[in-house]
Amino acid sequence: MKRFGSLFLIFFFFSTIVSAQKKYDLESFSGKYSPKTVGDQLVGNYLKTKYAWYGNINPLQQLYWERQGGGMYVEWEGTPPPEKTPRMIGYPEVCVWLGALWYSEAAGDQENLTALAERFEPLITTDKYLQPIGNHVDNNVFGAIPLQLYLNKPDERYLKVGLSYATEQWTLPPDATEKEKEYDQMGYSWQTRLWLDDMFMITSLQARAYKATKDPAYLDRAAREMCFYLDQIQLENGLFHHAPKAKYLWGRGNGWMAVGMSEVLKELPADHPNRPRIMEGYKLMMKTLAKYQEDNGMWRQLIDGPDTFEETSGTAMFTCAMILGVKNGWLSKKKYGEAARNGWMALVNHLDENGELGEICCGTNKHPDRDHYLTRPRLRGDLHGQAAMIWCAAALMENNTINQ
Repeated sequence: MKRFGSLFLIFFFFSTIVSAQKKYDLESFSGKYSPKTVGDQLVGNYLKTKYAWYGNINPLQQLYWERQGGGMYVEWEGTPPPEKTPRMIGYPEVCVWLGALWYSEAAGDQENLTALAERFEPLITTDKYLQPIGNHVDNNVFGAIPLQLYLNKPDERYLKVGLSYATEQWTLPPDATEKEKEYDQMGYSWQTRLWLDDMFMITSLQARAYKATKDPAYLDRAAREMCFYLDQIQLENGLFHHAPKAKYLWGRGNGWMAVGMSEVLKELPADHPNRPRIMEGYKLMMKTLAKYQEDNGMWRQLIDGPDTFEETSGTAMFTCAMILGVKNGWLSKKKYGEAARNGWMALVNHLDENGELGEICCGTNKHPDRDHYLTRPRLRGDLHGQAAMIWCAAALMENNTINQ
């Protein structure tokens, strides 16, 4: 009996350890929570779609753009549209496409990588008119796609298109405003706005340009720009207001910063002079985010707003940033691994049988009224959320042999 009791205690001891480890384990997921199961479905669904640009994502998003005076962006087939009717690939499409490439690389899925490259071919041949005009951060991020494609297949056409957008982001146009000239003279992008989403749109493009060319100038741009934003707009608690006149901790806005910092940190060498400042800003943000995570793994539309709805695109971005932090050793596995695991599982529970994420806040401009954020339409399958969900799956699959 004593021997049986000892064996029982040993079994109990080790089972307790295993159970505790599972709380923060980012390698072992099963069933519907498997990142490969989720990623394969989301990327497969994306490859079945046509290009998306401003307005044609879904009816509610179209209504939003019409109210903003931007309803000219619609879906069409065949010949190019008239010059007076600008239509071009929108940044939500870019974010999903980029995520699909990241995921397929991590999963070693050559079939998907080929299909994602074929999807780009018309944009450098028959449908060049869909390439965005490089006059805004949301447009220039398009260049990240061909640069990521180039990393998989060194086609000089990809490099040429991608670098044109990266270079343009630091080339002052003839009609630049005084503020744009000021930023340029300071060594920052003339497209600087101190908006939160810039720190994904600018840094992801410049980081891809660095990876494709190994020219440190591109990485230095991304790092200096990120430090500038951190110094200018990060709050004492590590989070960010949507805008100076919109002092609300909007979830997805903060999400752009969280993922942007993660992407820059992945590329910066240990001795880069800007790395300590970005790491400091990143860790401070993650520390505060962990405090605001709900018990069910979600974050809310306004991070500090318990009366606001639980929102998936911001949750996915925060989850992605924490996954990358744990996997790269920037964050404690025990604390942030558990937060990331809970976030991932909560997100999977928001997916329907078609692989469409629910509770995604629609496109949201800055606004001085708090109710503006509380009453935003909540969409299903919107690309802002689908993209961030794929980013999470890609981050979980990186260097993960268990779920491949």
